[in-house]
Amino acid sequence: MSEDVMAPSPINGAGSLSVWLEALHTSSHRLADTVASLSERELEQPSMADGWSIAQVLSHLGSAAEISTGLLERGIAGDERGPVRQDLEPVWQRWNTLSAPAQRKAWQEADARHLQLLDSLDLSQQPQVRVPYFAGLLDLPDYAGYRLSEQSVHAWDIEAALTPETTIPAGEVELLWKRLDLIATRFRDATTLTRLAPAQLTIALTSPTRTVLLDLGAELHLYPCEPAEPAGSVTGAAEAVLRLVYGRHQPTDEVQVSGAVTLTDLKALFPGF
Repeated sequence: MSEDVMAPSPINGAGSLSVWLEALHTSSHRLADTVASLSERELEQPSMADGWSIAQVLSHLGSAAEISTGLLERGIAGDERGPVRQDLEPVWQRWNTLSAPAQRKAWQEADARHLQLLDSLDLSQQPQVRVPYFAGLLDLPDYAGYRLSEQSVHAWDIEAALTPETTIPAGEVELLWKRLDLIATRFRDATTLTRLAPAQLTIALTSPTRTVLLDLGAELHLYPCEPAEPAGSVTGAAEAVLRLVYGRHQPTDEVQVSGAVTLTDLKALFPGF
């Protein structure tokens, strides 16, 4: 992108807390229904998160909810101390020792406490709160955006393991696209980025239809515009391309890549987490 032309802002926008909180509740309720009747054997089967069982994904979500509740409580109290690994290790260790059914139950309880605390904040409180999260001091909509990324994508890890070709619901996809630049920039593979850059790719999305610029340079960014000189293109449903950036592309996804960059390149660029 030319230095004498002002670049558009990367795709990122939190908006109102209520929208994110509603999505968190919806995703949580859906996942709770999905796992409620699973046997211990089913809970121990592999999820779509590499190396984790379904119960381990629930444990990850549950321990994160427990930790996040503590950080949210700090933010409400005006305490800006961020998370420290030495405080987190005992939490993770305790969750890791639980049986699969106990991890499910503990997730439900920790998730409910976290959502209840968010729900308890009235409109006069919300603008004042800054949560000392892993990504820094965040206002509530930005914080809830990070939590929705965890909730929605890891819920898909479980749901898709049980029902192949499951997709992330459209409402959550729309919200997650608003902050996908943050994810793409943070979780890209540096070696692959160096190999592919410089390049600009057109991302042509369907469901809904829109065009996005993927700019590969010293860093990468997603911009809500068309590239001036595209070196290639990516075409697919917004949900499938979202999962590609989250490192969760599936062979059945109808994502087409052409030009100087291949689908294999993009999968290497976005290894996921």
